[in-house]
Amino acid sequence: MGLNIVLVEPEIPQNTGNIARTCSLTNTNLHLVKPLGFSVEDKYLKRAGLDYWNLVKIYYYENFNELMEKYNDKSFFYATTKGNQYYTDVRYMEDSFIVFGKETKGLPDEVLNKNWSKTIKIPMKQGIKRSLNLANSVNIILFEALRQLNFPQLE
Repeated sequence: MGLNIVLVEPEIPQNTGNIARTCSLTNTNLHLVKPLGFSVEDKYLKRAGLDYWNLVKIYYYENFNELMEKYNDKSFFYATTKGNQYYTDVRYMEDSFIVFGKETKGLPDEVLNKNWSKTIKIPMKQGIKRSLNLANSVNIILFEALRQLNFPQLE
């Protein structure tokens, strides 16, 4: 199946387009949980993904519970600035799911509260109420997972 990136209620089409491009070039599946803050026909989404859309496997879900019911036996990690361990401290498996929240609020508290032991974070400067761009965060964590797996099917 390969690695999986999950975006829960993404809001900015350019971020999702850039993430789709990364997923297409790394054989990573992209899972989008509605509601989306844009149309999948959005010109900014397509421009950011350029001509990679036919190379990425994208799956859509009406809500987060639908995704969890389908893949409840898989390994999940939840990216949040509130995480209790660094993204480099966990062991990713070839079919792991790495979950990211929306740009303005992150993951919902109800998701985090059920999964604190599986939360991960990127170290950042303290005391600033900001975080890295979503597409950048996905790239940082995804490439660590790929590195751990010895960059499967990549050259």
